[in-house]
Amino acid sequence: MPVPGLALTPVALTAVQCLPAPAIEDLLAGHDDVLALPIASGTGGEGAPTPGPGTAEVLQALGIDLERLATAERLRGKPGEVTRVPIPPGERRVLLVGTGEGGPADLRRAGAALGGACRGRSLLVTTVLQGLAADQSAAAVEGLLLGGWSPPAAGTKNRNDSAPVPQALFIGADAVAVEHGRVLAAATARARDLAVTPSNVKDPAWMLERAREVAAAEGLDIDVWDTARLAADGFGALLAVGNASASPPYLVRLDHRGSGEAGAQPPVVLVGKGITFDTGGLSIKPREAMVPMKTDMSGAAAVLVAMEACARLGVSRRVVGLLPLAENALGGAAYRPGDVVRQYGGRTTEVTNTDAEGRMVLADALAYAATLDPEMIVDVATLTGAATVGLGRRHAALFATDEPLASSLEAAAERSGERVWRMPIVEDYRATLESQVADVRHIAADGRVGGGAIVAALFLREFTAGVPWAHLDIAGPARSDGAEHEVPKGATGFGARLLLRWLEGLGEPADPARGTADG
Repeated sequence: MPVPGLALTPVALTAVQCLPAPAIEDLLAGHDDVLALPIASGTGGEGAPTPGPGTAEVLQALGIDLERLATAERLRGKPGEVTRVPIPPGERRVLLVGTGEGGPADLRRAGAALGGACRGRSLLVTTVLQGLAADQSAAAVEGLLLGGWSPPAAGTKNRNDSAPVPQALFIGADAVAVEHGRVLAAATARARDLAVTPSNVKDPAWMLERAREVAAAEGLDIDVWDTARLAADGFGALLAVGNASASPPYLVRLDHRGSGEAGAQPPVVLVGKGITFDTGGLSIKPREAMVPMKTDMSGAAAVLVAMEACARLGVSRRVVGLLPLAENALGGAAYRPGDVVRQYGGRTTEVTNTDAEGRMVLADALAYAATLDPEMIVDVATLTGAATVGLGRRHAALFATDEPLASSLEAAAERSGERVWRMPIVEDYRATLESQVADVRHIAADGRVGGGAIVAALFLREFTAGVPWAHLDIAGPARSDGAEHEVPKGATGFGARLLLRWLEGLGEPADPARGTADG
């Protein structure tokens, strides 16, 4: 049964103003509000902190000596360091927020710490953004919203004390940069909301309805393949993976038309793995490994929210988003180890592990994507445990057949704070995918080779038809074992900001000299 009353906690600030610097007495007026003032790192990060805009003036008005306070509280102004200023009860709460050296990463951490400190409060007033460049301001706002995020919840428990602050007054901030940060953070939060929704609520049909809502709200074109149309068009892998579930699979296509000369270029195609729950199928997972599998559609969530935000961010390129949606379940109709499945386009795959279902549905979607005459394809998927073992929980594995594409994604990762690490596509490992009964196996025949994330990428490449392609294996950073800065425990929404930063950078016409796929 669906969970009644599942409520999404608002993440975006419902009211924001960017104001010039007011008088000190106006800054200090208020009771249930929070006034946040910046302090930067001292020399070498170990000396006394440096007061930021408005900090010295407010502390002087309060009769607080920053140097003495820093000594008593051991303040260093490190990013994310939050200290409450000791003032009489009943006054506005005043916080000092460490901004480190003031780069985007430091400001994102500062914003996240402030977002957590403001939970349950009605208003934030802050000078942290005063005089900052656009990327710095956007990063601070991202951190503020994501640090204050709470997951959707059901039940009777009162969660008002953990609600994010709904209103903010940013003193001396760039309103355009603030709005940019809000859109990016809201996309990540929306991806988190989708990923943590329990799978007794979230099945492929539920995800389809969310896609329909996005298309209607943002003016996107939408096309849907149900089981009959999937069968007629030859999407054999998507049907095989979803066959045992009471919730049938779908393929969803969303189109952002773009604008101007850039919108007339060949499309950019995004593909997101959308397994709404993964039991492992007949190759069943252990119980412990199954618990987080409601988040196995995090790639589809990242693509869906990126499509949602394209118009809001003014993305001028034409973008196609593909969501292959299925539940990998147990049952008499489940696909089996040893089956041969015909993928979209006619290639056949020998199945040897039904728990490697993500690459199966992605292969169908990639093969279809390659028929759209795209300039490039990027897929996002919680694909392999091997990527997590190799890179941990804070980096996605990036594979690419095109150097300019890989470089642009690495640059977007740096700007978004969602880190990637370039991985090799090792041609020597391709031989392990040879099959005697099909065109290709979907996992290595020889387990001694290792490199599971690399082998998975090699399999996916088979279906890209030589189109410049990148694969983001987000199995590690899509889920977190504990909260850290702007990253919460559980579903992280990883990939949403990375994709949006990347799409924002694609407004120029395609370069005819761009590199080609390596085959």
